[in-house]
Amino acid sequence: MPRPEVLDRIKETEAEADEIVAEAHEEAEATISEAHEEAEEIRQQAREEAEEMAQQRLDDARDEVEAEREEILADGDEQREKLETQAEKQRDEVIEHVAALFEEAVHAQT
Repeated sequence: MPRPEVLDRIKETEAEADEIVAEAHEEAEATISEAHEEAEEIRQQAREEAEEMAQQRLDDARDEVEAEREEILADGDEQREKLETQAEKQRDEVIEHVAALFEEAVHAQT
């Protein structure tokens, strides 16, 4: 092969190599860009999921507090009713006792 043809062939090969390298750089940049976009999407999805989980936990805690509140109120109502019943039962006894004390005081004055 004559020298000019060899030099032309070398130049062509170098040009092809440069083109291959340039394409590889472009592909690498595109891949990196896609990876950044995908990473941002993953971060955003993770943020949204974390917010949803936090809201769910908050809702669950509110439900639990409300259930406990209702239970406490029901217990309080039950205790109040028991006390009212007990007081009602003792009311007649207290009236009789006070009347007896009053009669004793009246008889003691006469």
